[in-house]
Formats: sequence, C-alpha cells, structure tokens
Amino acid sequence: MEKPSPRTARQRILLVDDDAGVRGSLHDVLVEEGYLVIPANDGQHALELITVNSIDLVLLDLNMPRKNGWDTFEHLSAEHPLVPVVLITARPNQLFTAVGSGVGALLEKPLDIPILLQTITRLLTESDETRLARLAGRDVPFRYATGRTGQPVQPGGSS
Repeated sequence: MEKPSPRTARQRILLVDDDAGVRGSLHDVLVEEGYLVIPANDGQHALELITVNSIDLVLLDLNMPRKNGWDTFEHLSAEHPLVPVVLITARPNQLFTAVGSGVGALLEKPLDIPILLQTITRLLTESDETRLARLAGRDVPFRYATGRTGQPVQPGGSS
C-alpha cells in the first residue's frame, strides 16, 4: 500500500453522519486517500469536535438527531466561514436551499465516490475569497450530484 501524499496527510475531514455504516464506509475510503478523518455521529457532536480540532473540510449529513445538518451548517458557517462544507443527503429537493446557503457542494445518496473525491479536492484547493463569496451569495462554483445518475450538475451556469 502506498503512503499518503504529503498534501493530503495533513488535511482533516470532519465526517458527520448518524448512520454508523455510512460513517464507517466513508471513513475507510477517505483514510485510504490519505485524509485524517474525525467522525461525528450528529451535529452537536460535530460542533464540539470542531472547537478542539483543526478541520479543513466538513462532510455533513442533513438528517440527524439532536442537531440536524442545516442547523449544524448555520453554526459552522458563522463560526468557521473558511471551512468548506459538503452536504450529503438522501433528502430530496435540497438543491436550491443548498445553493442559496453557501455550502460548497450537495451530493445525494447513494454517493458516487469518484465525484465525492473530486469535490473534496476542488474545495480543499479553492481560495478563501471563493469560499467567502459563496457564503455571501455570489455566483461561484458549486457541485451538485444526484445519487441516481452520479452525474454532476452545475446550477446557474457555475462550473
């Protein structure tokens, strides 16, 4: 097995999902790619972890107990606006809310792993200015991929 590249070895992903099977599967994929993965089983747990850990990106499920994904995202973006967030959900009809909220991407379950990994790479390499522009509602790149087709869609002409 190859060693993780130095570029990804330091990058920490906060993985937030109440489904232990999803968390475990994504954890294994991300660790194999060289990321350090910090798992959280709900939004409240995620908010506690991000206060004591340096986080580079958050993968965030929407449907969770204690604190759902949207409430968690609101706190994350207010307290840590430079940390990109990828929403992961099986909940339908979240695209327009996601685009308007400032998240970096919305990926529907079941996940297409190559698209997930491409999305993570893109968000980890984008500028702070792009992240802040997204939160301010400006037209910046956004990725949406449905679990049914696995094909990325770029709403509003963004790439």
